[in-house]
Amino acid sequence: MTQKVEIFTDGACKGNPGPGGWGVILRYQNIEKELSGFEPMTTNNRMELRAAIEGIKALKRSVKIDIYTDSQYLRYGITKWLVQWKAKNWRLSNRDPVKNQDLWEELDALTQNHNISWHWVRGHTGHIENERADALARYAIKKALKANN
Repeated sequence: MTQKVEIFTDGACKGNPGPGGWGVILRYQNIEKELSGFEPMTTNNRMELRAAIEGIKALKRSVKIDIYTDSQYLRYGITKWLVQWKAKNWRLSNRDPVKNQDLWEELDALTQNHNISWHWVRGHTGHIENERADALARYAIKKALKANN
């Protein structure tokens, strides 16, 4: 796994819940690819997860990945909380079900074939790739709104 890919993700929602979008930038050496999508009724956290899922799904083989997100929910969920959630049969310490279990399970499965480092970046502070991923997500929301009309 000597090849390294950078993935920059963001999710957004107009209302929470409401129409949502996700954006991803993949970078391998000097090559970049942008992805985005939307859901007509969702939450911001689901869009953050979807962005990471779609970024990883776009890869054709196992590689070393640096994922950059402005979502502590995503970063802590995958690096700290996931093991406990699975051990407790997808229940929180108060016995409530874990929200977004379907997406956490999908993300967990996708991460198994890669060596991934998760990085948090402060959102909306001028981080170029985070701003671009945010713009992709917000543009996708506009497409969601048009699709609903």
